Amino acid sequence: MSDIRAEIAQQTQPAEAGFGDYVLLLKPRVMSLVVFTALVGLLVAPGALHPVEALAAIVFIALGAGAAGALNMWWDADIDRQMRRTARRPVPAGLVAPGEALALGLGLSLISVAMLGLAANWLAAGLLAFTIFFYAVVYTMWLKRATPQNIVIGGAAGAFPPMIGWVVATGHVGIEAVLMFALIFMWTPPHFWALALFMNDDYTRARVPMLTVTHGRRVTRAHVIVYTLALVPVALGAGLTSIGGPVYLAVALALNAVFVAGALRLWRRDEAQAEADRYRAEKRFFTFSLLYLFGHFAAFLAEATPWAAAFRAQFTFWGL
Repeated sequence: MSDIRAEIAQQTQPAEAGFGDYVLLLKPRVMSLVVFTALVGLLVAPGALHPVEALAAIVFIALGAGAAGALNMWWDADIDRQMRRTARRPVPAGLVAPGEALALGLGLSLISVAMLGLAANWLAAGLLAFTIFFYAVVYTMWLKRATPQNIVIGGAAGAFPPMIGWVVATGHVGIEAVLMFALIFMWTPPHFWALALFMNDDYTRARVPMLTVTHGRRVTRAHVIVYTLALVPVALGAGLTSIGGPVYLAVALALNAVFVAGALRLWRRDEAQAEADRYRAEKRFFTFSLLYLFGHFAAFLAEATPWAAAFRAQFTFWGL
C-alpha cells in the first residue's frame, strides 16, 4: 500500500526544471531577432572590427537580451499563467521558481553589460544596460499593465539592438543607426497589434490593456493601417543613407507594398468576417510582419557585400 502511495505522490510532483527550461527563460525566439539585427548593425557599420571582438560582442548582446527575457518572465508570471499562449512558460508552469528567474536575469544583466564594455566600448555597454532596464522595468513593470500604448512606447526596447551593434563597431551613434532603430520602433505596433487581434481573449482574461481590450478591434485595425503607412517613409528613407542602395530599395519597395496591402485588408474587415475565417488574415499579416523585418535587415546586409558595391558602381557608371 505504501508503495502505491509513493508512486502516486511521485506522479503528482511537479517535474524538475531541465536545461531547456532555463534556456526558455531567456526567450530564445526574441533573442534570435535581437542577435540578427545587432549583427547587421555591426556588419554594415563603417570600419573593421576583429572577428573575435565582433563574436564576443554579439554573444554579450545575446546574453543581455536573455537577461531581459528572464526578468520579464519573473515579473509577468501571474498574467502568463492566465494566457494560453504563455501558460507553459517555465515560471507559470512551476518548472522554475520565480526567485531563480530573477537571479538569472540580474546575473546575466551584470555579466553582459560588464563584458560588452570590456570587449567593445562603454557606450555600447551603456546602451545595452538601458535596453535591459527599459524592457524589464519601463515596459514590463509599468507600461504593459498601465496603458494601451504599452507596445508603442515599449517597442523601443526591441529597436535598440542594431544601434548597439553599430556603436560596437564605431563607438558613436550615426544617422544610419537611428534609422535602423526607427524601422523596428515603427514596425513593432502593427506587428503586435496583429497578434492582439486574434489573441484578444488571452489579453482580456489576463487584464492586459492592449488596444484591442481597451478600444476594441475596429480601432486597433485603424491604428494598424496608420502605423503601417507611417512606417513606409522610414523604411525607404533608410535606403538613401550609406547602408542602403538599389538592392535594399528594391526589397523595401516590394515588402512595403505587400505590408500596406495587408494592413488595408485588415482595416476593411469587420468582426463577422474575421470570426468566420478564425482571423486567418490577421495571422497571415502577423507572420508576414516577421518576414518584413527580416527582409529589410537582410537587404542591409546584402548592400554591405562586395557584389552589391559592384552593382552600385554600375549605376554610377551609367549616371543612375
